[in-house]
Amino acid sequence: MTTPNRAPRSPRHLVRGLLSAATALALLAGGSAAVADYDDEIREYDRQLQRQREQREQNAQERESLESRLEGTNANLAEAYLALEDANTRLPVAEAALAQAQEDLAAAEREEQAVADRLAVAETELGDLGEELAEGDAQIQSTRSSIGELARSTYRGGASLNGLAVVMNASSSEEFIRQTAIVDTAVRTQTKVITDLETITAVNRNRELRQEAVRDRIDQLHAQAEEAVAAADAARAAADEHRREIVAIQAEQTALAAELESLRGQLNEDLAQKQADDDRLAGIIAGIEAERADTVAERERERQERERREREEQERRAREEASRNRENSGGGSSSGGGGSGSSGGGASSGGAGVSSGISPPVPNPLYVTSPYGYRIHPIAGYRWWHAGVDVRSACGDPQYAGASGTVKATVPAPGNASHGNQVIIDHGVIGGSGYITVTNHLSRFNVSVGQWVNKGDVIGFTGQTGNVTGCHVHYEVWRNGATIDPMNLPGWSRR
Repeated sequence: MTTPNRAPRSPRHLVRGLLSAATALALLAGGSAAVADYDDEIREYDRQLQRQREQREQNAQERESLESRLEGTNANLAEAYLALEDANTRLPVAEAALAQAQEDLAAAEREEQAVADRLAVAETELGDLGEELAEGDAQIQSTRSSIGELARSTYRGGASLNGLAVVMNASSSEEFIRQTAIVDTAVRTQTKVITDLETITAVNRNRELRQEAVRDRIDQLHAQAEEAVAAADAARAAADEHRREIVAIQAEQTALAAELESLRGQLNEDLAQKQADDDRLAGIIAGIEAERADTVAERERERQERERREREEQERRAREEASRNRENSGGGSSSGGGGSGSSGGGASSGGAGVSSGISPPVPNPLYVTSPYGYRIHPIAGYRWWHAGVDVRSACGDPQYAGASGTVKATVPAPGNASHGNQVIIDHGVIGGSGYITVTNHLSRFNVSVGQWVNKGDVIGFTGQTGNVTGCHVHYEVWRNGATIDPMNLPGWSRR
């Protein structure tokens, strides 16, 4: 994987940047409550990221555990089963996503309808204002015509409407009263017409302002309507996509179930092969133990023979010394006590005596993907014994000798289907017990049969040879011919 010169900013950094800018604006506006809200949003976003990381880690753990429990199953069958499990896991996620998308779509459609309703009301209001404006314009025009007609009538009559003219032109009291009444009526009529014109003009001006405001609101509602339609379309597309995904997963499940069923017949062969491989390994271990026992017995026989010869030599020397003493003393007897001695040599421990114990094949702390002990086969459903411990390790990582010893076997993957490339090392007697370690699934060897290795030497590299589906360490520790849990050894630590 290529490392870029500058790492891209994470979504968390982007969100923090946006929220920081919003927080600054809120501070300028004096919004302490808004600042608290943004802090809450940052904390919630952090919690979501943490939950996602934990979920990914949990998924990885479950996947590794499942892969480990499929150990010994041929790759095609194991991969079909894992693919089906993946599909089974993805289906409820897709169904939940569809349910959420449908909720989003319903909300978007409700918003779209609400905006459309508000837009219809606004457009109706705009139409009503247009009609009212037209009516007001007609009234204004009519009023203006009335004022013009009144002015023309006055002009044609030639009479002045001022008070002095009425007094001077009146020929009698009755005429004065009559002309005064006419003038009052004309003045009131003219005043009312002008007042009506002012009122109608003011009303229409208000209508024009309202009409302008409604037009602005309609423009805003049109923009909201476009956003609502776009949101509804996006939600609809997302829902359709999730529906298609569910259909695809269901089809995948059907196909994988059929494939798994067709491959299931190989399972018994795989299990039989694994038993054969385990038996062969047990035979190799028994052979090493027998060889060690034979070596110890041979060394014991050699020790006893050496002691016998030493005793005989001491007795011979004692006899010779007694004979010389008799000759020197003229035949007198001597107590000549050349008693027999013994070398008292103890039995050899056999093999390499390594007092520092067995170390892990990869550095501590260890991430155990499948522990030592019984496990349930996911497909066959039967309970079987896992003689070692599976530890997380990347493909190509070096694996080290847990103690000094002699490489007794390097079994290649061809013909060793269950275990793949396998290294077996005899570490001799450690603390009074005989130890042998077994490492499986190596990508390649770094040692050869008969080679002496020191503790910490690289013996091979992590791989996935044999019937496994992923790179990992499989490590077995045999003590006096039986396996033990390596994680209980001194110095081994679990992550």
